Amino acid sequence: MKEGIHPDYQGAKVHCVCGNVIMTRSTKKDLAVEICSSCHPFFTGEQKFMDAAGKIEKFNAKYRRNKGA
Repeated sequence: MKEGIHPDYQGAKVHCVCGNVIMTRSTKKDLAVEICSSCHPFFTGEQKFMDAAGKIEKFNAKYRRNKGA
C-alpha cells in the first residue's frame, strides 16, 4: 500500500434515534442513523403489513379460484 493516500481508519460510534449505540470502525468518528437492528421491524418481529384501501381483499376477490370447479 502506498503511504499517505489512505484515510485514517479509527474507532467510531454509531448513534441510532432509538438510543442504541454501536461501536465499529470507520473513517468518520461519529455516525447517526435513523434505524438499526435493535429497532427495525424485521429484526424485532413486529413487522406489520399495511393494507391500504383494501387492496389485499380486492386482489384475493379478483383472483379467487372456484373450489367447486
